[in-house]
Amino acid sequence: MRFEIKWLQACLVMFVVFAAPMQLLAQRKVTFLASDKLEVTADLYLYDNGAPYIILFHQENSSRGEYREVAPKLLKLGFNCLAVDLRSGKECRFVKNETAAEAQKNNLPATISDCEKDVLAAIEYVRKTAIKNRYVLFGSSFSASLAMKVSNHNQKATAVIAFSPGEYFSPVKVKDWLKDFDKLLYVTSTKREQSFVTELIKDIPAQYVTKYQPSGDGVHGAPALWNDNPSASDGWMSLMMFVKKVKEEKYK
Repeated sequence: MRFEIKWLQACLVMFVVFAAPMQLLAQRKVTFLASDKLEVTADLYLYDNGAPYIILFHQENSSRGEYREVAPKLLKLGFNCLAVDLRSGKECRFVKNETAAEAQKNNLPATISDCEKDVLAAIEYVRKTAIKNRYVLFGSSFSASLAMKVSNHNQKATAVIAFSPGEYFSPVKVKDWLKDFDKLLYVTSTKREQSFVTELIKDIPAQYVTKYQPSGDGVHGAPALWNDNPSASDGWMSLMMFVKKVKEEKYK
């Protein structure tokens, strides 16, 4: 009976996210400075001034456009969203990476490791502007690993959503960053990546981890949630149940 009730609740949430009309307070482009004075560009999606944030980071060679159809659905779950252009990137869904262009113009380092400065700058932006200074970090590919690193032992980070995290920072071991990991974690990957992800998170206590493995081969990174992925609806169902858990446990 309890399972049936939870399933019905999840189906209701699915209806709200995919079928109900959307009312946004605002959606606009914002900028802020990283520690090396690079201007970072992001899209701010506001659900409510008092709502907590999900901060969204894209994969390599991409841009904040990776979340153009994802962020509005997350808003319907009661979160503000900040989709960030990291300095290592190009373009996604016809949205050019403005932070990467700015880094190139100013001859600033723009490796995936340097993107940590942009992640921290986005967190600082939320810290200064949010009424409720708590947030979830959402990463895609290499930025999923960065999100896990930055969130660990960070009291204001309540959870991490990690799509296709991995050991992208050789010779540095991401697994070493995750010692005593203390956040709720949602993790998913393609079938090919599954064994690597399992190894990456095997020392994280099971009570923190929600792992979702899609049917079929899967799609790398956050594009797994795009409408053109046939298994996206199953992924959304799994993710929304996790987000519901985060809200119930961390945002009472």
